[in-house]
Amino acid sequence: MSDAGTVAASGQSATAFRDYLAKVHERTRRLIPLIPEQDLEWAPKPEWFTFGDLVRHLAGIERWMYAENAAGRPSRYAGCGRDLADGAAAVIAYYDRLHAESMAIFETLDDAALQTKVMTPAGVPITLWKWLRAMLEHEAHHRGQLYLMLALRGVPTPPIYGLTAEEVQARSVMTHDPA
Repeated sequence: MSDAGTVAASGQSATAFRDYLAKVHERTRRLIPLIPEQDLEWAPKPEWFTFGDLVRHLAGIERWMYAENAAGRPSRYAGCGRDLADGAAAVIAYYDRLHAESMAIFETLDDAALQTKVMTPAGVPITLWKWLRAMLEHEAHHRGQLYLMLALRGVPTPPIYGLTAEEVQARSVMTHDPA
């Protein structure tokens, strides 16, 4: 099967990836302004990521690992410390700037590029579309941490897809006995 045929068969396209990434990113981005400024460097436990660490990590890993790898370059991820961005405004600006830089790199990808192999920091070759899929899973993982940490601080959060679990249940048709 040709590369174009493989892309079509897998449902992967560079445009579809960028569109989906924009939606995933927006779901994460809308949480960041909810972080109370006084809690920016709060963590639920010593040695765990703080809110600020999580935001800096998401920005840095997308830009300096995944985007670099997508461009055929090795990872340049430098961590997520306060030295990269300190204070709420600086953290948001860092997050937005690095995402824009990542998107500029992702905009250069075409369908054929998604079928190429890239090298992970562990030295393992992987097909680029699978590596980028891992990036999306990674972001969802850390978004879940942000939701949990915001809940622990008593901060109300928006439902991820528009409805709460309770609203979905209330709108669902029960066709079986849930007991």
